[in-house]
Amino acid sequence: MKTHYLLINTLLLILFLGGCNSSGLVLPQGTGWPYEAVVVMNQKYWDNEVGAALQKNMGAPIPFLPRPEPAMKLTKIIPQHFDGILQYAKNIVIININASTYTKVSLNHEVNKWAQNQVVLKVSSPDEKMLIDFLQNQPDAIVDFFTKVEMKRALSVVEEKYSVPVMEKLEAKFGIRLNVPSDMTSFRDTTDFFWTSNNATSSRMDVVVYSFPYSDKNTFTVDYLINKRDSVLRENLPGAYPNSFMATELRAPIDYKAITFLGKYAGVTRGLWKMVGDMMGGPFVSLTRLDEKNNKVIVAEVFVYAPESDKRNVIRRGEASLYTLRLQDEFNISLDKSLDEKKSN
Repeated sequence: MKTHYLLINTLLLILFLGGCNSSGLVLPQGTGWPYEAVVVMNQKYWDNEVGAALQKNMGAPIPFLPRPEPAMKLTKIIPQHFDGILQYAKNIVIININASTYTKVSLNHEVNKWAQNQVVLKVSSPDEKMLIDFLQNQPDAIVDFFTKVEMKRALSVVEEKYSVPVMEKLEAKFGIRLNVPSDMTSFRDTTDFFWTSNNATSSRMDVVVYSFPYSDKNTFTVDYLINKRDSVLRENLPGAYPNSFMATELRAPIDYKAITFLGKYAGVTRGLWKMVGDMMGGPFVSLTRLDEKNNKVIVAEVFVYAPESDKRNVIRRGEASLYTLRLQDEFNISLDKSLDEKKSN
């Protein structure tokens, strides 16, 4: 994978006071785009098997997108040049290899070391072989760590700035709360179905919520949920052309994972959607939960249409919103706990 320079949001951000670190020093705001990281490591490691293994892990294409996009984009910096603005990056990985200091591979992180809203992950190993073995045996460890970090950042944003009208309509209609981004201003409300969108000309994000009675123990299976999805969306999301409608792209992989969410069983489904009779399509993610009190299933889904741009950040921003889905007895639960308590079964 080719390295490239980390895109900096705005250099002027470093002039604003953002907080303090553990030493009580005033910190600038962290800079950089989501899912990008500065990697600090010796040039010889970057050029040999260590660098190749790290790039393979962090730059691997993420699944369930129409075209390959890397899990993370990397900017490599040698330790001697790691200073100044580079230390203000939000995501930093520091590779330390030293036989006299370390006896095993370890991952340790520190928050707000040089900037606010920053996470520095230190990967330590006594030698190259042990680090390579670790990266090969646990290929998702670093990416999963930063994915959770970015999800929490997105969650904190949507917790503060969300669409109030959408929140109010969903609470009145389904008895749930869901924080969708504040730019979701268009919506349609029909029986047991709700749709909202930012209607963006590029990187469009849509969210749908629907419910149905819980009557089948096989509901939380990929076949049942995809069949239900297709029937609901065909009826409620017709295309612009006659006889066109939204459907799941069954020729592409579909993933379903049972998870524990806020202490209860739930399911996450990922795949691609298409518009039958049209040329539209893109990725989707849905969260399915059981409302035991009312004996009904609640499905919240985000799907993205961005034909000329990358979709990774948009779909993950939308996915973070899904993890704000709370049933009536969960309204007082802090959103910070939703990702901490989310785990695969």
